[in-house]
Amino acid sequence: MTPRIEEFIAREKPQTPCVIVDLEEMVANYRAFAAAAPWADMFYAVKANPAPQILSTLVAEGAGFDAASPWEISACLAAGAAPKLVSYGNTVKKRAHIEAARAEGIDLFALDSSGEIEKLAVAAPGAKVFCRIVVANDGARWPLTRKFGCAPDEAVPLLEKARDAGLVPVGLSFHAGSQQTEPARWCEGVNWCANLFERAARRGITLDLVNIGGGFPVPYRDGDVPEPERIFDAIGNTFRDRFGDDFPRVIVEPGRAVVARAGIVRSEVILVTERSFGGAQRWTYLDIGRYGGLAESEGEAIQYTFTVDGKSGPGAQTVVAGPTCDSHDVIYETSNCELPEDLTAGDIVTLHNAGAYTTTYASAKFNGFGPPDEYYI
Repeated sequence: MTPRIEEFIAREKPQTPCVIVDLEEMVANYRAFAAAAPWADMFYAVKANPAPQILSTLVAEGAGFDAASPWEISACLAAGAAPKLVSYGNTVKKRAHIEAARAEGIDLFALDSSGEIEKLAVAAPGAKVFCRIVVANDGARWPLTRKFGCAPDEAVPLLEKARDAGLVPVGLSFHAGSQQTEPARWCEGVNWCANLFERAARRGITLDLVNIGGGFPVPYRDGDVPEPERIFDAIGNTFRDRFGDDFPRVIVEPGRAVVARAGIVRSEVILVTERSFGGAQRWTYLDIGRYGGLAESEGEAIQYTFTVDGKSGPGAQTVVAGPTCDSHDVIYETSNCELPEDLTAGDIVTLHNAGAYTTTYASAKFNGFGPPDEYYI
């Protein structure tokens, strides 16, 4: 928690549940990323947190944006982003959405299938396109394979088809998986792209863009993660090994790593009790849960660190659940989560590094529980 967030809480005493993001901290994170990879263009992954305050702040920093829908594109443009700095990175798009993006001036689109080429050729003739390939996601807490990306061997034939359909193939992309902890996964992706650049050149296609995606990790409760400098040193060295000093244009799509560390979630304890079915267990219920913004607790993949206002004594292992009358609304059950033994209803719990993938994951009002309040300071 940053000093500015602490001051805001003491002054404003916001009701829970809420998300509080320190924009100055977010800018510091963004600048650290840009400094660690001076050979790359930073395109913020809008889905991490699309709040207008975040987008306009990043526009002022000169950021580009990775958008996945017409709504996200419009939000970026409304915040002041130039269309040339917005990439439509979703590989599965409605034809009407492609047309809407093209009408807004967007000229860079992702694809990974023949069907997408057919839609793009009609809805955005002459647009620049890049093909997303599947790479290994080992080491990621939230893998992003299967649903998106083609096999690497399919990429050049797809780019040929795009060219023949009147589109302009410019490059390749991949995603190493969200909360990726192994720098080698990005290096493997770069190596695949270098190989495919050579194959494309033999087929008369000159590529000059590699989008290495996002997935850069932040520290949660389940272990240490490599810092951006270590990751980008490895990636940069791989680019130099494969491309020499003549790098292609490189796009990086940080999202979580820029905004998660800048934000927290504040939540009130509703109940602490013992349940005896299936063996005695301590249960802690919060006023935020899986449907209120903690969707990434699915499978206990993302394990937030907790602190409790005014309490730091001995901990007791507990199941942590949300407030709704839905048995799936259990946040942590098997990941050895500990909270203070003297925790009681009314205590305030802080979830750290929670500025990303929380606010927009919240349901509109499932079971009558609305999304958390949002504060950007």
